[in-house]
Amino acid sequence: MKRIGLIGGTSPESTLYYYGLFVEESHRRFEKNFYPEIVIFSVNFKKFRSFPTWEEKKNYLLEGVRALECSGADIIALTANTPHMVFDDLQSETNRKMISIIDALAEESKRRGFKKLLLLGTKITMTSEFYIERLERHGLEVVIPNESEINEVDRIIFEELALGNLKSKEYLVHLVNKYASEVDAAVLGCTELPLALKEGDTKIPLLDTVKIHVNAILQAAME
Repeated sequence: MKRIGLIGGTSPESTLYYYGLFVEESHRRFEKNFYPEIVIFSVNFKKFRSFPTWEEKKNYLLEGVRALECSGADIIALTANTPHMVFDDLQSETNRKMISIIDALAEESKRRGFKKLLLLGTKITMTSEFYIERLERHGLEVVIPNESEINEVDRIIFEELALGNLKSKEYLVHLVNKYASEVDAAVLGCTELPLALKEGDTKIPLLDTVKIHVNAILQAAME
């Protein structure tokens, strides 16, 4: 089985969720006491957010890629949605296969027959072309909340969920249900959102991008 390299710390809360899911999936998939080899390069989240440009953020993430290469990682993944803004740039800098959370999401959506998705995430994820256009290339239609809702979801992610505070869960449930008649499913397009929203909380299916990504990473590691 290939060694897995993860760039984590964006945020630490979601990185913990990733690791926990790797353990859970290993219990489900493999024989007793078998776990994949995983190396995590955890960035300093404050340092990452302090860089004013995505070029600087990319260079910091590239330090993580280089460290994971040195660790012997065979495949590499970013443990957050928003940093996928520079996914293609990072992939071009390494000969290790990188597993995209957006492509994994698109494939799972098509497998389940979903065609129109509500996208929730950070403001950058919900309003930038990198995420929406990549989903559209897979033939999926994307709906985003209105401007005030985008700003509130972004605030909740950074000021609450990234710190383990789930007090705005009710707001998030109400928001998803507001769009339930317009879409087939809601994308939890920030790796902190599944900390608050679980399948069954809302009127429509929730696509937990962390779970989807973990399964795609494990599949790639077994190939």
